Amino acid sequence: MNTSKTKNKYQIAVVPGDGIGKEVMEAAIYILDSLDIDFDYVYGEAGDECLEKNGTALPDETLDIIRNADACLFGAAGETAADVIVKIRQEMKMFANLRPVKAYPNTKSLSDNIDFMIVRENTEGLYIAGEESFTDEGAVARRIITREAEERIIDYAFKYARENGKSKVTGVHKANVLKKSDGLFKEIFYEVAERYPDIATEDFYVDATAMYLITQSENFEVIVTTNLFGDILSDEGAGLVGGLGLIPSANIGEDGALFEPVHGS
Repeated sequence: MNTSKTKNKYQIAVVPGDGIGKEVMEAAIYILDSLDIDFDYVYGEAGDECLEKNGTALPDETLDIIRNADACLFGAAGETAADVIVKIRQEMKMFANLRPVKAYPNTKSLSDNIDFMIVRENTEGLYIAGEESFTDEGAVARRIITREAEERIIDYAFKYARENGKSKVTGVHKANVLKKSDGLFKEIFYEVAERYPDIATEDFYVDATAMYLITQSENFEVIVTTNLFGDILSDEGAGLVGGLGLIPSANIGEDGALFEPVHGS
């Protein structure tokens, strides 16, 4: 992606996808057009309808549009969501998924004081490594956790906290059971924390975190976790503040960014 910070015009890749994705893209562009910034929108196809029409859910032409843009707006995909959004994240090396959970006025929030960010690792974990059916009676899914990717996302979370005036980062894992993979995550979490003595740290098991989000959600500021756990906890967070329709998602990489709603098509 073209990520030059000082430009007169910004090229935005717009990928509406399926269902309500088209509707939310129209609303997003209406808001962008109200800003005093010059945007050039380039549209690409992806999703279920695209698969039926073109034989692929994510054409190379759409990937090229995204690569050449300054940023991407993505609507939603149906049954092909994994084939579309996961591939875009991988192709564009978008390692960080940011999902803010915030209570807004006139919404059905559990508390008016909820305001935290979930920072989710985007490039590995259970979603990325693949699955295999070895017989009709069972299947295997691989979960990959590496020092490089986890250190990068944890450091990103601490930098985000410092740059946005947050005082605490919470690491979420299941190291009591997943001793090797999540044990590594926890180890790296506290190694990185030593670089940020101004930021308080704590860690919780993911199941305990699911409870604490309900019983003491106001105590969270920044949560950093692995791929699957971040996906589940952010949907729970949406339930705290009125539903999936109120939660945005940013996929951030070294060479670009993609912005999308959390809800499906």
